Amino acid sequence: MKGILIKAISGFYYVKSEDNVYECKARGSFRNKNFSPVVGDNVEFLIHENSYPSIEEIYPRKNCLVRPNVANIDKLFIVSSFSTPSPNTVIIDRLTAICAFYNIEPVIVFNKADLGDFSEFLSLYKKAGFKAYVVSAATGEGIEQLKEEVKGCISAFTGNSGVGKSSILNVLFKDLNLQTGEVSQKLGRGRHTTRHTELFWHKFGGFVADTPGFSSLENIELGFAFKERLAECFLDFSDYTHLCKFTSCSHTKEKGCAVINAVNNGDIQESRHKTYCMLYDELKNLNSWNKK
Repeated sequence: MKGILIKAISGFYYVKSEDNVYECKARGSFRNKNFSPVVGDNVEFLIHENSYPSIEEIYPRKNCLVRPNVANIDKLFIVSSFSTPSPNTVIIDRLTAICAFYNIEPVIVFNKADLGDFSEFLSLYKKAGFKAYVVSAATGEGIEQLKEEVKGCISAFTGNSGVGKSSILNVLFKDLNLQTGEVSQKLGRGRHTTRHTELFWHKFGGFVADTPGFSSLENIELGFAFKERLAECFLDFSDYTHLCKFTSCSHTKEKGCAVINAVNNGDIQESRHKTYCMLYDELKNLNSWNKK
């Protein structure tokens, strides 16, 4: 049988297959290869008469994050708000770059539309080629658009405390019977209360991940590989990187850099380039032995 791994606790793996969830164990050969099933994995398992079902095969992954340990994420919803705190473009840009590295589609969400004007931020990120929405969990504005985005995929949400992520989750996923308020039983939990990663099936035909630390994604942990691919992880640079005068161009300060020219011409947002330079500076001293 085939299914998707939705939870892993203490050596037990819970696999959803059609309308049932099976408590499984993993074959010993996975441990021998130092390779373990991860929440989000598409797996094949066997049902045995006198023992737990066993996971026999793990299908190739689209991506696999270490912290949180989850695989095959399709979309990451990056939630900001108009106030308390206001949108931080450095955090948003950092997360969109990490999404590109992991082949995750970022969706930028500005919550609390009833409290202010997001047009400047919306224009910035739409011009950079991202999906961006202005919503209000309080009034329902823009929520229908988010419902369309979560259909048929594995999604996760991240955002600083106070941006209203919990409120959005509770409005979107009423079918999960979440508690309202700052802390819920399944999603949008209070800080540090989620101890394991779990996927929840929702009525829009997809899964939403409840994880113990999506907002703790740090670029420095990605190491040398992220450093080497940093420019390509800024997708709005892609039309210009190959036009630079020097093939070794870092796109930070060189003469003849097509990216810098595009910034000066207004074709690339200046704030995006500033974040890129900041990340480049953080990663520049990493060497190939930092790959792990």
